[in-house]
Amino acid sequence: MRKADLVNQISEKTGIPKVDVLVTLETMFKEVKDTLSQGENIYIRGFGSFITKKRAAKIGRNIKKNIAVHIPEHYIPAFKPAKEFVAEVKKLQSVKEDQPNPDDEM
Repeated sequence: MRKADLVNQISEKTGIPKVDVLVTLETMFKEVKDTLSQGENIYIRGFGSFITKKRAAKIGRNIKKNIAVHIPEHYIPAFKPAKEFVAEVKKLQSVKEDQPNPDDEM
């Protein structure tokens, strides 16, 4: 699913114009980026957490030049889903596995 598909679905389910949904989504994405870049985490109950993880400094290799490269410690964004979110995805996955695949019959 792409962002345009998500905007269309939200607009259909809520009756809110697509332009307003798009502006709301873009604003949410911008706020998530800004908040994480300031070193703060975002916790959304029942959905998950947008967090920053610290990567330790390490020595990497440039294979083409065969030299060692120092990679300084840095932070990366990450998403940690809530328990309810994980349980729902697992439930959907098990339902998909129980259904017969028409390609398997050939």
